Amino acid sequence: MDALLWIAFIAGGLLAGGIMFCSFVPRLITGKDICGLSDDGNPGAFNVFKHCGAGVGCLCLALDVLKGLVPVLLAAFFTDTNSILFAFVMLAPVLGHAAGIFNRMRGGKCIATSFGVMLGLIPVTYWGLVLLAALYIAFSLIKLSGNRVRSIIVYSLFAVLSAIVLCVCGLFAAALGCGMISLTAVLKHLLPLQGSINKRGADFKGND
Repeated sequence: MDALLWIAFIAGGLLAGGIMFCSFVPRLITGKDICGLSDDGNPGAFNVFKHCGAGVGCLCLALDVLKGLVPVLLAAFFTDTNSILFAFVMLAPVLGHAAGIFNRMRGGKCIATSFGVMLGLIPVTYWGLVLLAALYIAFSLIKLSGNRVRSIIVYSLFAVLSAIVLCVCGLFAAALGCGMISLTAVLKHLLPLQGSINKRGADFKGND
């Protein structure tokens, strides 16, 4: 029975994460293709705010947060949060969002959904939310070369700090979950960056 419960929470989180609200909600309400309109092709809340306004943007942001919050919050009440499997429950919505399994594998960058996971983690610990929010606020005040670089730095530091703080608190599964979420987010932000570097290199050679 326990095994079925874990499978249900992990699979449910993965499937919930794969629902790209920032892709189909703007299309339903405004008829706009966010991936096509945005420079980075990302089905994320920032692009919805930019192209569809605050109303649709807030709706999509809330839905992206909820799909991270709900599976983790339910698992926090109905499973053993000290189990290593709880870390995979935490990862599932973020991984589903990053992969974009219902959006032709065009996933988002995990920011809103990972905040949702940290909100869902509050019955276990508030440290995940505090650390992630504090890092984003701090690095939003520092001038960096774009949101992508900021997110890579934030999630890299979050992986380290959450590991230290949560392990000191004895929350090893939560620490592992935060680490895997950070790795997913960093890789999701690094891949487009690498593509951009390769493109600039090719353009440079072509002009040489």
